[in-house]
Amino acid sequence: MSATSPAAHQPHAVTHHLARRITAGVTGGIAGGLVFGVLMAMMGMLPMIASMAGSDSALVGLGIHMVISILIGLGLSVLFAGLLKTYGRGALIGMAYGALWWVLGPLLIMPMMLGMPLFRVNATAGWSLMGHLIYGIILAVVAVRVLKHADER
Repeated sequence: MSATSPAAHQPHAVTHHLARRITAGVTGGIAGGLVFGVLMAMMGMLPMIASMAGSDSALVGLGIHMVISILIGLGLSVLFAGLLKTYGRGALIGMAYGALWWVLGPLLIMPMMLGMPLFRVNATAGWSLMGHLIYGIILAVVAVRVLKHADER
């Protein structure tokens, strides 16, 4: 196989493709996480997030929230970038992804970590669902934009 064959360039293409997906997830995770973080701050929820690390600081809570937002953003963009083709479809996928993480995060994982009852749905959980849906939409729409921008180059 010669050095100029298409197969010789495939590792670079795979690396570039993965880098694009990572950039989309990090960027979308930050954008969605910041908006959701503001909503959480307004509701006084950041100290509860901080309690997962043994703190009651809103700043620590925001830091934890942003790290989680980026990791969840990476999950969407690395695993499902092929589905993120249009803004409308991205928004729908983002809503579903946000709802999934609402169930996994505040209804299951966080209560397990804090010794609280699982799957407690109340007014606070309702506000949390709204925040997760908003986060998911922003995450996915920003990821679509990053992926489209990379395709336009």
